Amino acid sequence: MITEHALLPVRPGREDDFEAAFRTARPLIAGQPGFRSISLSRSAESPSTYLLLVEWDSIADHEEGFRRSPEYLEWKRLLHSFYEPFPVVEHFVEIDLD
Repeated sequence: MITEHALLPVRPGREDDFEAAFRTARPLIAGQPGFRSISLSRSAESPSTYLLLVEWDSIADHEEGFRRSPEYLEWKRLLHSFYEPFPVVEHFVEIDLD
């Protein structure tokens, strides 16, 4: 399993619109092969910054599956205009600490 991590810098004053658009967009990603879970959190210190965490079975499920799907085009249409600058997305692999 991998975790997709992105800090989403939403244009100030657009937070409510972004959250509404994200609610609409969520099913687009949740129905993808390899999708496990999603969470969106808002920064307490910087209220225009959000943390997106998505768990996938593999990086390929995100990069080659979702990002090449018709649903991703709709995801982009709904959400990408809110970001300034565009977020950096990274993938993390959990470390077994036992």
